[in-house]
Amino acid sequence: MSDSTLSPPPSQLDQAAFVAAYGEIYEHSPWVAELAWEQGLGPAHDSPAGLAEAMSAVLTGAPAERQLDVIRAHPDLAGKAAIAGELTDDSTREQAGAGLDQCLPEEMARFERLNAAYKAKFGFPFVMAVKGSDRYAILDAFETRLENTPAEERRTAVAQINRIARFRLEARANTRQ
Repeated sequence: MSDSTLSPPPSQLDQAAFVAAYGEIYEHSPWVAELAWEQGLGPAHDSPAGLAEAMSAVLTGAPAERQLDVIRAHPDLAGKAAIAGELTDDSTREQAGAGLDQCLPEEMARFERLNAAYKAKFGFPFVMAVKGSDRYAILDAFETRLENTPAEERRTAVAQINRIARFRLEARANTRQ
């Protein structure tokens, strides 16, 4: 529900409180929230859609190396961190929602092979907003995106991360209503 209001309302927070509340929307990258706050937040940013737009503009406009830092902060899908229970709460929910915690051994082996091939080609993990997808669609996307150039894939990963952020903001708004 993009017309709901976030709580606490971003426009009413000082920078420290805003970063404390929203700094983990972008995986281990609170600088995105810091810069979004510095650019100014008004009442239009109190909705998930409004805040997502402001924060995604920060990441999209960041230099490539900073974008790569955010991409690299994401875990592998169905990877070792998931198996070991070392994901953030958001990532755990997102991966479980796509059924990645229910992979058969041959599917896990395929994820491991694709994760390795992807990282070898691009130097960062495969990132996909998995909400609404299942493991089969994710594996297909892996195969397709391995054909991208590094620049195309960086842009695709940033767009996917911005989708993840919007989903996370919507989930927070929906759980507080």
